[in-house]
Amino acid sequence: MTSAIPIDLSTWPRRQHFEHYRSVVPCTYAITVELDATVFVETLRASARKSYVAQVWALATAVNQHDAFRMCLTTDGAPATWPVVHPSFTVFNPELETFASIWAPYDTSFATFHDTAAALLAEHRTATEMFPQGPPPQNSFDVSSLPWTSFTGFTLAVQQGFDHLAPIITLGRYVEREGKVLLPVALQVHHAAADGFHAARLLGTVQELVDDPTWVD
Repeated sequence: MTSAIPIDLSTWPRRQHFEHYRSVVPCTYAITVELDATVFVETLRASARKSYVAQVWALATAVNQHDAFRMCLTTDGAPATWPVVHPSFTVFNPELETFASIWAPYDTSFATFHDTAAALLAEHRTATEMFPQGPPPQNSFDVSSLPWTSFTGFTLAVQQGFDHLAPIITLGRYVEREGKVLLPVALQVHHAAADGFHAARLLGTVQELVDDPTWVD
């Protein structure tokens, strides 16, 4: 695993913001949006690629493009940034009605990532352990999916979560409205790591990826 790179506090424009939301007013926030996934869904319907894996790759690609969402804390509590982060995502066991959390190494090639992630989903769909691969790497972020329901709001209340700077992303069921296919996406953010501007930009990057899904094949 690559090492996190400490942030130079002497030149970091968000130093005061980090210190405020880390120590003075520790807080997280959540934002839920409906992404226009119309073209994305049409492309996947004509492809052999798995929709869930494509969703996870798009999220991981966007997260890896923005430093604010690759942040972590060093052992002394200082901010640092991972060079790359890997998605940890859920797979449902329909027989037991439980889920497992698995992870796949991020790759800029969707085809490479797809083959790895799809195999892991197939392997662990009957897992009885929550973490069948063992603990996920430190440089990972969480994705979960609720394909059974759509939503317009979703918030996690994470006890002792103020040391967790990685984003947490939750996906809902597609919903059709006014000729469009919409994908609910909830983003949980630590305010020390990112402001609303950064959250909006991240979600905008995801929207760009699903608007032009030529990477699917």
